[in-house]
Amino acid sequence: MRVPLSWLREYAALPDGVSPRDVATRLIRAGLEVETVDEAGADVSGPLVVGRVLEFTDEPQKNGKTIRWCSVDVGEAEPRGIVCGAHNFAAGDLVVVSLPGAVLPGGFAISARKTYGHVSDGMICSARELGLGDDHTGIIVLQPDEARPGDDAIELLRLRDDVLDIAVTPDRGYCLSIRGVAREAATAYGVEFTDPGVRADVDTAGDDGYPVRVEDAERCPVFAARTVTGVDPSAPSPRWLQRRVQLAGMRPISLAVDITNYVMLELGQPIHGYDRDALRGPIVVRRAVAGEKITTLDGVVRELDPDDLLITDDSGPIGLAGVMGGGSTELSDATTAIVVEAAHFEPTGIARTARRHKLPSEASKRFERGVDPALPAVAAQRVVDLLVELGGGTQEPGLTVAGSVPSPAPIAIPAGLPARVAGVDYPADEVTSLLTAVGARVEDAGEGRLSVLPPTWRPDLTDPYDLVEEVARLHGYDAVPSVLPVAPAGRGITPSQRLRRRVERAVAAAGYVEAPSYPFVGEADFDALGFPDDDARRVALRLANPISEEQPLLRTTLLPGLLATLRRNVGRGATDVAVYEAGLVFRPEPGALPVPPRLPVDRRPTDDELAALLGAVPAQPRR
Repeated sequence: MRVPLSWLREYAALPDGVSPRDVATRLIRAGLEVETVDEAGADVSGPLVVGRVLEFTDEPQKNGKTIRWCSVDVGEAEPRGIVCGAHNFAAGDLVVVSLPGAVLPGGFAISARKTYGHVSDGMICSARELGLGDDHTGIIVLQPDEARPGDDAIELLRLRDDVLDIAVTPDRGYCLSIRGVAREAATAYGVEFTDPGVRADVDTAGDDGYPVRVEDAERCPVFAARTVTGVDPSAPSPRWLQRRVQLAGMRPISLAVDITNYVMLELGQPIHGYDRDALRGPIVVRRAVAGEKITTLDGVVRELDPDDLLITDDSGPIGLAGVMGGGSTELSDATTAIVVEAAHFEPTGIARTARRHKLPSEASKRFERGVDPALPAVAAQRVVDLLVELGGGTQEPGLTVAGSVPSPAPIAIPAGLPARVAGVDYPADEVTSLLTAVGARVEDAGEGRLSVLPPTWRPDLTDPYDLVEEVARLHGYDAVPSVLPVAPAGRGITPSQRLRRRVERAVAAAGYVEAPSYPFVGEADFDALGFPDDDARRVALRLANPISEEQPLLRTTLLPGLLATLRRNVGRGATDVAVYEAGLVFRPEPGALPVPPRLPVDRRPTDDELAALLGAVPAQPRR
């Protein structure tokens, strides 16, 4: 997750003057993996200004190219003459001009130089030349009212920003959003956090919007839909929105798509927009039927599995739920009416679908880690507000919210448990304060216990020890003492350990080299050793997920590994080889092994539970 610091500051009131490196350090202390701090635009310097093309002359060249000799007003007393190879602009257009003395990304210094028979007094820039993307098909053409000649283009284009690049672990899915990282930053600094996911002015229930029917409420507990009409499909995304989407690692496409991506990055709630005029009947969320197919937005026809959750209408599948939309209802250059979808999907099913179709997406990455189920109505309204504000649309009355927000289960925890586990004295009021900072609701349950209701955006908090981890994390892992356990007096190595060491020393003294090998073998190894069919060494444990299908068994003898080592050495010309191995083999009894019990984590296992666990483990004699 790439987090522009300017965006982060909108929701976390970070102290003035705090450096990006300090923010990264605080977040790392809070348990986030900040990999880098990128200084976007730091490699651009010197005069970069807005210019207006007054006039130009097309001049064909001997090499077949046609260049334009342009007269450009850059806010000075006299216009500058600049040679440009692009043709996507007209007289009167506002452009971005780097003047002599400027340095562009890659250390490209701009100077007045003679080219194509003229002295070019600067350069008119494309997006790629400024590090704003890969587009080099033409120069940047600004909107007519966006700026005036001579204005600072670095500030206008928002070239400079600091970006935190965070590797989000599976249990921190809420940090795949500005909202989640801002909450962590505010907690780390002890400053105010403004939650963009909480809006008192947004209805969270309704059935009078675009019709929606959910047939699998377990896989889709909440589905919100709102409609916007009269959107101007030619309206461009404003510069600030494009830049934020780009700094966060996504490519600006069009206003409607950029808005849905922007809200996803802001709140962590994936959004999908449908061309309402392409929809046929109500939206239905259901499982796929064997043999069904869908053409996804990437143009690939995919055969569906009955486990896939679909978004459909009367025409059939129009989207792989939580993964990717379908091409039949895609937003186009002519779309003026948009149905906005914001839904909550069960993580495991989305993960299975994304892997089955080899289709990872920004949406599936978030859903499979867990998205706040309370967000759909708020996120849909946020998209609608931006489409109205930036695209000239009109919000249609009515809202559809199918289903209800699942309520997290309260967790009972002794107030002293974090102190006992971490070895740090956490007073009860500090435990309450830290858990409240996470977003949980904490109540005193009496008798030294707390009742903690986790926030909806933290599906990973299900156990008292999850809460212990949060307390230790927010208080600081560096405060947890490093204490070595004291060895009981009078105990050394056992007689069997002493004997084993004597044997290994003697073998090594005789010139043998220890050659540990992997404990995996196959039936072919037993055949090569000439074991009879009824040999007890052929009774081996089969691995559920072996590294190699040719070696799916755990060894019952050390010989296959030692012989393989000899074979490799002799094959490489080393014939004077003496090797040995001392290790465990696995000798299960014929028949199925007993099923091991699941041991508790909140108490010491009983002797019977430990005995049952050991009884499910095969004999492992040392050879």
